[in-house]
Amino acid sequence: MSFREIAVIIRAVNRASHEFTRIQSDAEALSVRIKSLGSAIAGLGATGVAIGHIAHQFGLLNDEQARVFNSAMMVISVMGMFMRTSWGVAVAQKVYAAACWVATAAQNALNISYATFLALTGVGIAVIISAAAAMWYFTSQMNAATASVNQFNEATSAMQAPSTYSGRNILRKGGEDIYAKGD
Repeated sequence: MSFREIAVIIRAVNRASHEFTRIQSDAEALSVRIKSLGSAIAGLGATGVAIGHIAHQFGLLNDEQARVFNSAMMVISVMGMFMRTSWGVAVAQKVYAAACWVATAAQNALNISYATFLALTGVGIAVIISAAAAMWYFTSQMNAATASVNQFNEATSAMQAPSTYSGRNILRKGGEDIYAKGD
């Protein structure tokens, strides 16, 4: 192994270790946020239990309502305490990863639909341009055909001499005298 190869490996490790350090700090920051959110949720659940007990004492809730409300608040409190554990943090990170995956999939679908829109718009514009070119070509061919027919008509009208008979271009010798007499 040469010194150049060693230098390249050291640079790669240094760059990779920086990224690994950044990922580690992001994961630790997320863990701290999840634990503080868990504490807030546990506190909210404990506060709800206290409010439910006070509401029952003042007669705002009957026994059944107080039991249901307090049970719900205890579930919220337990969820908050679970989020403070390492297992809770791991589950929250998995949920966060799944949410990021869903957001990425949605963004990719949006990008694909946007690219498809652009492609179809380009195809649509190309179809319009090709249709316009085809209509221009058809029009120019029709103009050429019309000009050709007009030239033919002019040429045939020049061949026909004005006479009293109509429609005969080829005459026999002496036929003009016969038509002039009306025979």
